[in-house]
Amino acid sequence: MVEAPIKHRSALNNWRDKLLDRLEPPSGPMADLQAISRNQLESLPAPDCSQEDWRFCDLAPIAEIEPRQIFSLIKPAAPVVTNQVTRVVIGADQDPLAGVVLPEGLTLLNETELKQSLGNNSNLATSKGHWPLELNQAIAPRVIGLRVRGKVEETLELVCDAGNNRGVIAVHVLLILEEKSKLELLQVQLSAGANLTSVVVEVQLQKGAQLQHGLLALGHPQSALLAHLSVDQEPTSELCQASVCQGWGVMRHEPHLNQLDGGAHTELRALQLVNSNQLADTHSCVRFNGPEGALDQLHKAVAAGNGRSVFNGVVQVPREAQRTNAAQLSRSLLLSDRARIDTKPELKIVADDVKCAHGATVSRLQQDALFYLQSRGIAPPQAAQLLLRAFCDEVICMLPTAAHAWQPLTRLLDAV
Repeated sequence: MVEAPIKHRSALNNWRDKLLDRLEPPSGPMADLQAISRNQLESLPAPDCSQEDWRFCDLAPIAEIEPRQIFSLIKPAAPVVTNQVTRVVIGADQDPLAGVVLPEGLTLLNETELKQSLGNNSNLATSKGHWPLELNQAIAPRVIGLRVRGKVEETLELVCDAGNNRGVIAVHVLLILEEKSKLELLQVQLSAGANLTSVVVEVQLQKGAQLQHGLLALGHPQSALLAHLSVDQEPTSELCQASVCQGWGVMRHEPHLNQLDGGAHTELRALQLVNSNQLADTHSCVRFNGPEGALDQLHKAVAAGNGRSVFNGVVQVPREAQRTNAAQLSRSLLLSDRARIDTKPELKIVADDVKCAHGATVSRLQQDALFYLQSRGIAPPQAAQLLLRAFCDEVICMLPTAAHAWQPLTRLLDAV
């Protein structure tokens, strides 16, 4: 039992060494951060199952991916952009914002602003030595840095399609939302082959700012996704984040949020589907550093075949976070006797004047609901599909409106 993690860690360490040897020298606004992270990554052992945070998440399949950086991506087959959407297609060595007319209220951060703000997010500052984060910062060729002023009328859509390329692509996004600004952001991560996508999004929400953020991640059984979201919220700011992930051989999603002085509102919705031998692991962390903060979190999972879904949701309420109102719920469906669900809602409360609740359920499709539908003349397969559709749609409907063009519900149900 002890040898397997060590063997996997050794393979990952060898993979990392080969990748670092093949990287171009650090350059651009991320050069300093790249150099620091490469030095850190070089001596950092890869995570394995002996560590608590990685107990159920085996990254060994990543060692099978070719250890080289992807330098070019084809333009993805994407829905037609409407007048309410500004699409940015992310390549590897290309400037994704070249030729893109940003809507009113969105401006590019200059090089000085990027250097001052990159990695200064409080969550990132305390995550030094975190393997997925250091990997991203070591290889990301550039950063998409944007400042938001006022209400942005159009949805910003960031699309990254690794296609069937073999290798690794890293995406790094930095958003600064000024006071009382508002933005709707949709991230679309796609893959159709044996590759690794690493994506880090760091967000600063100033007082009264509002962000609706959606992540639609559709992968391939031979692909891997490491996604890290780091958000700092000032008082009266609002974040609504919804993520839908399916199809990845290995997927690790890490939403880390920090209410700097309390008084902010955070809403998290997540749905992950696994089949065959796929693994989806969500590790979220929400920290309240002041009074009167609020959290509403719902995590859903569907596991079929030999798939495995993992959820660990941490909520930290220190003594200074009085009158916090936090609710966390994990709901999972098992569609196979061989599938597995591991769920761990985790509340760490020191404050004594709070309203905090958590719960977790793991079940199969309800037989009484199936019987009711069949008694109305609906065939068993269609009845099961209707119940599954209702289960998934509760999260999918929380994605930004622009996500509907990608037909997420149809794609997800076709894969189960």
